Amino acid sequence: MPRNTVAGGGSGAGAEGGAPEPSSPVQKVWKPELYKLQLEAPAPCPLRCQRTLPLPPAKSTAEAVEANNAAGRLYGSEYHGLMGHLEAEQLLANARDGSYLVRRSPQSDGYYTLSLRFNKLAKHYKLLHKPGVGHYLRGQDKRFDTVHDMVADGLINFHMQLHASPIIQQINQQTRNCYQQSPYMTLNGRKLRALSNEMGGKAASGAAPAAAPAAAPTSESNEAPKGEEAAVEKQKLEEEETPLPALDPMPLVYEKLHHFKVHTFKGLNWCEFCANFLWGFTAQGVKCEACGFVAHTKCSELVPPKCVPDLKRIRGVFGTDLTTMVQLEPHHLIPFVVRRCVEEVEARGMLQEGIYRVSGFADEIEALKLALDRDGEKTDMSETTYGNVNVIAGTLKLYLRLLPVPLITFQAYPSFMAAGRNGKQAEQLQLMTEAVRHLPPAHYSCLQYMLEHLKRVASHYAVNKMNEHNLATVFAPTLIATPQHMTNLTEEIFMLSSLIAHCKTIFARN
Repeated sequence: MPRNTVAGGGSGAGAEGGAPEPSSPVQKVWKPELYKLQLEAPAPCPLRCQRTLPLPPAKSTAEAVEANNAAGRLYGSEYHGLMGHLEAEQLLANARDGSYLVRRSPQSDGYYTLSLRFNKLAKHYKLLHKPGVGHYLRGQDKRFDTVHDMVADGLINFHMQLHASPIIQQINQQTRNCYQQSPYMTLNGRKLRALSNEMGGKAASGAAPAAAPAAAPTSESNEAPKGEEAAVEKQKLEEEETPLPALDPMPLVYEKLHHFKVHTFKGLNWCEFCANFLWGFTAQGVKCEACGFVAHTKCSELVPPKCVPDLKRIRGVFGTDLTTMVQLEPHHLIPFVVRRCVEEVEARGMLQEGIYRVSGFADEIEALKLALDRDGEKTDMSETTYGNVNVIAGTLKLYLRLLPVPLITFQAYPSFMAAGRNGKQAEQLQLMTEAVRHLPPAHYSCLQYMLEHLKRVASHYAVNKMNEHNLATVFAPTLIATPQHMTNLTEEIFMLSSLIAHCKTIFARN
C-alpha cells in the first residue's frame, strides 16, 4: 500500500511495494522481511563450565589425556567434559534460548557433542573439528572458524524455519516469470538492452544474410521489422523507454549457462532473482563465477541461462548495501554518489525554489544513474551536462531509496521513533543521541552527512522555501525504515525534522 504524502508538497517514494515518486525511474525492489526476522533471532550465549573438570582415569593412555587437554584448549570454558545428554538438558533448562555448551558424550567415538537450547528445547549435534578446515557438524558442508559462529548461524536458520516458512515456501515455488521483474533486470534493464543491441549488431555483421532477420525482432512485437530503417527506428524507441520492462530486456537468442557456486557473503546480500534477503552467516546462497549473479540456491535453479560474463557492464552502485559500498571505498566514509550529488546541490541548488521537492525528469535521472554506475567518481555532473539541478537531487533520493537497508535501519527505527515522541526537548535530544549509536558505522556517517547537508539547505528557506519540516516530508519515506502497512508518516516527519534541526548537537555528543 503506498504511503500518503503529507503537508509540504513532498513527492517522496512510497513504502515497500508502494508507488514510486513521479521522478523515480526505478521502484524500490528489495524485500526486507527476512532481514528483519534475522535481527530477531536469539543470540548465541555460551554456558560456561562452573565445575572443575575431572582428570582422565589414572590408567588412561597418553592419547586420551592429550585429547582431553586439547578439547579444553579448543572449546574453552564452554567445554563441560564428560556429560550425558540428560545432564546437559538439565543445565540448559534454566538458560535462555541461544545458550549452548560442548561436551563429550559417554558413547562418543572421535567426536564431541554440541548441545544448545532453542524454542525452549535442547538440541544435540555431533561436533567435529579439523585443523585448517574449522568446526563442522557431521553430515553438513558448512565450516566455521568458531563454535560461536556455528551456533549463531544455526539459531538464525532455526528462527527462519520457525517464523518465515511461508516466505521461504514462496521462494521455493517461484516461477520463471519472476526473472523479468527481478532486481537484476529492474536495476540493469537499460544496460542489458544496450548490450543486447550491441550483440545483435555483431551477430548481424558476422552472420549469413539469411540469419539476420531472426536476430532483429524483439519480444515486444510479433511483427518482423519492415526494412533496416524500421529496425533502427524501433531500436531508438526502445532505448528511450523507462527501464521497467514487462518483457525480457535481452530479447535476442542468447544462452550461456551460469556457473553457480555456494558462496559465503561477508556483507548483507539480497537474491537478485526474488529480492529476498540471503539469511545466515555462511554459505547463504550461490554466486555465478562468471557474471556475479547472486541468488538463493533454490532460486538459482530457475534463473534463465543468460550469463553475461563482463560484470563491469552490468553491475553498479545503485541497490548495493551501504556498508559494502563503504568497504569498497576505504578512504571515504561517505559513498561517492552521496558526496558528488551533495556537492553539486550545494554548489548550484541551495537557492533553487523547491529543491528536493520538485522532481527532475525521469529520463535524465536514469541517464545519470547509468553514468554513475559506469564511470563512478569520474562521472561528469557539471551544469553543462545536467543543467537542471533537480536531476542531481532526484538521483540522490533514488540512490538512498534503493538501499537494501535504509539509512535509518530497521533495527534502529524504534529507538528513533521513541525519541521523536518525547515531548521534552532536552530528553528528546538525549534519546536521539542514543538512537544514532544503534546505527552501523557506514549508516551513522552517511546519516550525519545528509542531515548536516539538509540543515544547510533549510538555512536558505527564505529563498528555496524548504525548511526542516518540508525537507523531512520529502525524505522521510526515503531515509526511514517504516513498517509496510503504514499510510501516515506524521510522526516520522516530525522525528526527522527534529533530527535535521538539531543534528549538530546530536552528533556532537557521540
